[in-house]
Amino acid sequence: MAKTHRDRIIEAAAELLAKGGREAVSTRAVSAAAGVQAPAIYRIFGDKQGLLDAVAAYGLQSYLRDKEANPATDDPVADLRRGWDLHVGFGLAHPAFYSLVFGEPRPGAESPAARQASEILARMIHRIAEAGRLAMPEERAALLVHAAGRGLTLTLISLPEDQRDPSLSVTARESVISTITTDPPPAAPDPSGPVAAAVALRAALPRTGALSEPERALLADWLDRIAAEG
Repeated sequence: MAKTHRDRIIEAAAELLAKGGREAVSTRAVSAAAGVQAPAIYRIFGDKQGLLDAVAAYGLQSYLRDKEANPATDDPVADLRRGWDLHVGFGLAHPAFYSLVFGEPRPGAESPAARQASEILARMIHRIAEAGRLAMPEERAALLVHAAGRGLTLTLISLPEDQRDPSLSVTARESVISTITTDPPPAAPDPSGPVAAAVALRAALPRTGALSEPERALLADWLDRIAAEG
């Protein structure tokens, strides 16, 4: 099947990005490499940011496929560890794409590619909450993991390869996991762990049909307050 103008433009821009970084992805360079007129880029992508978003999504495809294909196990905390390692590994293997997606945040907004990655992380955190092992509200935990993982990866990317310490990622990963999780719950209820219990019940609340909407909203508010107090 013949490639469309859109495909050729994205592939040309992705190759320029990988070789020369974001500065190399100019409208003139992309149109020349793709064999199209510059107006075609604006017609298809709207503006240069639209093109960069499409290139970011293209570059992140293999990472997202690997992350989605990573089978969930009975241990959601172990799954989070593997997800962290996959994230850092992708960044080091594809620094130009990673920096494009995560290196230049937009105030109050995420690129479509970054939003996909955030949604996958949110689902992983939700599974930890359902298992009764999350020590804080889900959104807070996801933000902490995201910030730490992104910062660690960008720091490693900025270093010469011979100065990168692989153990730094493990140290950061275990520090974050120990902060957001609790030990596996005992067979009997533990009265010393109300926060984890509240977070777990909050995660399961949407699945219950025993309460009316006002009752569910009230209980959600109570559980959020208990979790926040922790």
